Amino acid sequence: MSSSFFYLQAEKNEHNSGFISTLEQYANSEMKQIYVIDRPLGDNKYSYECEKALVILIPEHKITFVNLAQSQDEFEDFCDDFIEDLGSISDKYRYKDEIGRPRHWKRNLISSISVTQIDSFDTFLSSIQLTEPSDKRISELLISLLTGSINDISKVNSVVADNVLDKIKQKIVLFDGDQTRFIYQKPTNHITRIQGLSGTGKTELLMHKLKEIYLDESHDDSRILFTCHNHILASSLRKRIPDFFDFMKVEQQILWNERLWCVNSWGSAHDKNSGAYSYICDFYGLSFYRYSRFNTFDRVCKLALEQLKSLGLVEHKGFAFDYILLDESQDFPDSFIELCQLVTKKHIYVAGDIFQSIFDENLISEITPDYLLSKCYRTDPRTLMFAHSLGMGLFETPKLRWLEDREWLACGYQPKIVGEFHELTREPLRRFADIVDADHSSVDIVPTSAIDNEDAEKKILDIIRDIQVKHPTVTVDDIGVIFIDRGDYIYKTADKLYFSVKKEFGWEVNKAYESKTKRKGQLFVSNKNNVKGLEFPFVICVTKSITKSLSYRNALYMMLTRSFLKSYLLISKESNEAVLANLTTELDKINRTGKLTIKTPSPQEIAQIKTTITYKEAEKPYYDAVHELFDEYQIPMAARNELYEIINRTTKTFNAKLIKKVIEFHINLQLWEE
Repeated sequence: MSSSFFYLQAEKNEHNSGFISTLEQYANSEMKQIYVIDRPLGDNKYSYECEKALVILIPEHKITFVNLAQSQDEFEDFCDDFIEDLGSISDKYRYKDEIGRPRHWKRNLISSISVTQIDSFDTFLSSIQLTEPSDKRISELLISLLTGSINDISKVNSVVADNVLDKIKQKIVLFDGDQTRFIYQKPTNHITRIQGLSGTGKTELLMHKLKEIYLDESHDDSRILFTCHNHILASSLRKRIPDFFDFMKVEQQILWNERLWCVNSWGSAHDKNSGAYSYICDFYGLSFYRYSRFNTFDRVCKLALEQLKSLGLVEHKGFAFDYILLDESQDFPDSFIELCQLVTKKHIYVAGDIFQSIFDENLISEITPDYLLSKCYRTDPRTLMFAHSLGMGLFETPKLRWLEDREWLACGYQPKIVGEFHELTREPLRRFADIVDADHSSVDIVPTSAIDNEDAEKKILDIIRDIQVKHPTVTVDDIGVIFIDRGDYIYKTADKLYFSVKKEFGWEVNKAYESKTKRKGQLFVSNKNNVKGLEFPFVICVTKSITKSLSYRNALYMMLTRSFLKSYLLISKESNEAVLANLTTELDKINRTGKLTIKTPSPQEIAQIKTTITYKEAEKPYYDAVHELFDEYQIPMAARNELYEIINRTTKTFNAKLIKKVIEFHINLQLWEE
């Protein structure tokens, strides 16, 4: 089984296999990131006539060239050429202004050794370990260049921060072993599946894969489709691609609708380039079906498959695309993925969220993914533990949700049974490695008391003051205030904050439930429906009472994990007396031990939990449940009555997935008609 801590790009052979195995064993046992390469990744133009040498990359260590059996002259030429090319890559991505030319850093950061000189592996590692913080930082920047994990140098420059907030902001991002393999490893099957939690970098990896495919000189005429379920997300991706290509210094022009399509899954009959299905229908001359009560997306895809197969159209007309990259696969029926496979010549990459809802009964698909990304790089592991526990009711009796051990593993936990308890731990993340203060808590529970004349507005102002004292470099863009409830008090509190925040801190307030966007230089204040894809160093989550509603718990989990340094849970003391003491105790255990210890439910309890999940949709009246989805999709009030009637005619029982499809189709239709 591959490891996220170890990446091997070089070919194993009789000269290097023993040394590579030792490195891999160390990486896994010590949970240290190690890359073994023989050329820079991400650009095929770099190659060397040196087959018996390796380059070892370990964060906080020197970049080390290891001579396995090469002549000394050839080995030295390889080292010189490699360093020269690394300097060229540094110049390309404008790192040179921060880290200098190779002559500035190679003396302290480059090492070379013959494998015959390595008597002890521990001694070898000690000899290349860096001690100066500035050297460690420049070494990591060089590793990021060599592995293609390019960082924005203006944000992660070589200056070492002197406080926790700036350290986290400036943390250099390095792809782990699984992520690097996905980008650079050649696929062996026609379809590659990647699954992971939100925050594991799936869309970013698809972007990198797209760049690799687009720049492949052997396939410079390839036709590539990047698709997702709805029009809004597709539009966002289409805007991101040019920015990403510019950032990655892609010099080739993007040939939209010639070499690259970025569209939603359905599309319009009037524009073949508006959707994946509409393009396929036009390419093969298939009948295009619009949405109706009977024509679900699953049905129209099955009809297209039937026509293609029965008439042999792919054999006759060829493939519509060479590559397809498909994001958010959990939103699609299997028929669409099968349709994509049928019309794709070379390869299809499918990325999905394994944990889209913590109350999905079948968390893991029967199809085993090729890459399972279990590390959530956005959120402190302790925040994730507490948020999962609160969302699933793990501290309560009875619990609201329980996972099988293989599901815990898929979500990044290492489960261990200790007597009557499950002990759950997560691997440490490099992003939080600089937080060594044992007193630092990644979550604070902040009770408000009506008896003491405290309200949400007053406590939010107190929290912001506290953040400013502890983190003097904090800016208005670093803080998000999110209301999880649906009551009118949300909007009244936001209105009060609009004035009090400006008076107290001189900050403007962005009421995102009105603006529908994040605005730079303004305090972000929102309900739970306008936070998708956002993250902040600090998140203040506001709720009056922790209820048993599964949709509420899911929202609570999602909002708490929007932070990458600290989340504040602001709740009413009087309304949560039954759970507050227990939550505080359990949070303290997580912060002290870095573990989540939960009493294992009995088989009878697990059966009861599954029954609850099966009937979760009956929690609220049909009308309220539909209108909650309208809120989520920001449907204008003027359009809601007509859309509600359409949904009511489509299904008399609340089916969230079906209703979401109807809403998204309506959004697309409105946009086309405009």
